[in-house]
Amino acid sequence: NPGLLPYAHTAGGAVIRPEDMGKIKGRSVLAMRQQTDRQMSQLYEQMEVLARQAKLLTQRKEMSERIYDAAMGFEPIINETYYMYEKDTGTDLLSLVAPNEWGRSFKYSRFLAKCLLLADHTWDVEYNEDAYND
Repeated sequence: NPGLLPYAHTAGGAVIRPEDMGKIKGRSVLAMRQQTDRQMSQLYEQMEVLARQAKLLTQRKEMSERIYDAAMGFEPIINETYYMYEKDTGTDLLSLVAPNEWGRSFKYSRFLAKCLLLADHTWDVEYNEDAYND
């Protein structure tokens, strides 16, 4: 059967060239590796973003717990700003009074952070860098 011959059986027949399977497989494997490496890179980038978000959420949770453990003589209101101080005894206090509003009557060992109560009852905290660099 001439259709099964691995070569042209007539003078005007189509040229049949055997394929180099090693070359085909090599190109295919290279393309596969490039594609999977690109996808792995994208996954690693997404994991890094998620890891940063998880770290920030953990820090927010820990600080929120510390704020709720602090002494406060009022009920905090959502979207209001408060100020956290450390007493000489080492305990924390949440106050309505900003550091620049105390004047000479400032009676705490240090100002720790400015805190905004969020709707989910966690806190957005702006740390006083001087207090944490001592």
